Amino acid sequence: MAEQGLRFTGLDLPDDVAAALQAVLPRMAERTVTAVTAEVPSYAAAFSGRMGQNIENAVQMALGGFLRLAVRAQDTDPTATLTPALDGAYELGRGEARQGRSMDALLSAYRVGARVAWRELSGTAVEAGLTADTVARFAELVFAFIDELSASSVSGHADELATTGRVRERYLERLARQLLDGEPAEVLHDSAERAGWSPPSTLTAIVLAEAQTRGLAARFGQSTLLVSEDLPGVGASDSLAVLLAPDLDVRHRRQLRSALQGRRALVGPARPWMLVQSSYRRALRARTLPVADDVDIVDTDDHLVELVLTADREAAEDLRERVLAPLSGLRPSTAERLAETLRSWLLHQGQREAVAAELFVHPQTVRYRMTQIRELFGDGLDDPRTVMELTVALAVPKPA
Repeated sequence: MAEQGLRFTGLDLPDDVAAALQAVLPRMAERTVTAVTAEVPSYAAAFSGRMGQNIENAVQMALGGFLRLAVRAQDTDPTATLTPALDGAYELGRGEARQGRSMDALLSAYRVGARVAWRELSGTAVEAGLTADTVARFAELVFAFIDELSASSVSGHADELATTGRVRERYLERLARQLLDGEPAEVLHDSAERAGWSPPSTLTAIVLAEAQTRGLAARFGQSTLLVSEDLPGVGASDSLAVLLAPDLDVRHRRQLRSALQGRRALVGPARPWMLVQSSYRRALRARTLPVADDVDIVDTDDHLVELVLTADREAAEDLRERVLAPLSGLRPSTAERLAETLRSWLLHQGQREAVAAELFVHPQTVRYRMTQIRELFGDGLDDPRTVMELTVALAVPKPA
């Protein structure tokens, strides 16, 4: 405040000069508002009607505060006079942030206001016979005052944005966690409203390493949600995160792959936004799928059969053991060879040439093996239920 005291040293103006300056305040406030309206388009609508009158009153109060600074004695503390004006400017900056406007318009308004105010004040000061030195000091005081108001508004604007941003981030993270937990619809709607989040039609869960999420959310749009800690069903040591990306249906799957290029990711299906928990669960299940090491993006839409067949691995193993029981008395290598042939025969609907091509054997070898299989399974290969069970059991990858 010592520096401010030097900047705002009072001018000890005579009473008649102070009265003359006070008398021009209403006119000065009106002309300031008119100039701002004309020169700063962002405020044209704001100055109409009752709002315009309120702003004009506020301008007049600020100018009145400045005059009290100017006419006070040189050895008095400016704090009591300056603080209310700075507090008002601070709140004005916060209000601009809440309205979604940048500081550019307000700073322009301050510059216009300073010019108009100085024109009015200097004219009155010269008419009152003030010396050139006093008029020059008067100019310094005007622009120092505007400078302080501008800085206070900038601070208020920045603080509001920071506060609003942090609060909104907390609300968005809370919403994302509630979605992953499958909270009721009314809870989700309330959280979305609090966060100022416009729900998309669908959300898709994308699970990937936390270190690979940087800059990714922005590629999927403003409705994208991110959770990077304490994921349901994931250990802390896994260091995974989940993106909930909006509206990635079949038509936009190519866009998804492009955005994820160079990252290892598990992608769930698109689901109505309140049901994205099922997308997340499926993406997590994809961690158990047997995929090649060079496959980075596992889109569960491309692995539905494998996901269905491995949904209950214990049941799948029980089924495999039961339906392949006729092979249990053979040597393991022979049993494995016949099971492989039976699988191919079922999938190729008995086309011997196709089976031989897949297994890289002679068609006669296929015929010989199938003769063995028929002897082992008997009439079961003609039973639709048995054929279905064999097809499912042999489609499930055998545990290593």
